[in-house]
Amino acid sequence: MLELVRPQTALREAWAEAHAEWGPGLHEDGFGIAPHDDVDSDDGFRTWVGRLRAEPGVLWWIVEDGQVLGGIALRAPGDPSVQQLGHVGYGIRPSARGRGVATWALGQVLAHAARVGIDPVVAVCRDDNAGSIGTLEHYDAVLLATQLHEGTRLRRYAISRSHKRPG
Repeated sequence: MLELVRPQTALREAWAEAHAEWGPGLHEDGFGIAPHDDVDSDDGFRTWVGRLRAEPGVLWWIVEDGQVLGGIALRAPGDPSVQQLGHVGYGIRPSARGRGVATWALGQVLAHAARVGIDPVVAVCRDDNAGSIGTLEHYDAVLLATQLHEGTRLRRYAISRSHKRPG
C-alpha cells in the first residue's frame, strides 16, 4: 500500500537505495537535496532530514512496504522558488515508474493543497517528460506556458481546486 511519509532518519537505508538508483549527479525531484547537503554521512543525513522538516511547505517520501519509491513536495505560496519551480515537484525512482505512483501521490498532495488553500496548484515539468505531462493532465492541468530555462524547454501548468478527477 502506498503512503506519504514525512522524511525521517529511520528510513535512511530505504531512501539511500532509491537515491542510488538515480545514479550520481542526477537530480531527484521531490527529495529537496541542495548542493551543500551531505546525505552520505549519518550526521549529514540527520541534518538534511531536519532541514526538510523545518522548511516552509511540506515534503513527503512516497513509501510502499518500507521501500522509498520517490518524493513529492508542496512548496508554500510565499516560497520564492514557486515562481521558477511551481508549488509541486515530484520524482519517482526509475524502477517504480509506469505504475501510477506519481498520479496517486499528486492526488494526495492536491487534496492537501486544497485543505490549506493553495489554488491553483502550479507545476512545472520538462517539455520532453511524457510521464509527468500525463500525470498532470490526468488532473486536468491547464498548460499556462512553455518557456526556455537554462537551455531546457519547460511546461508550466495550473491545476485548480475544481479539477475533475479524484486522486
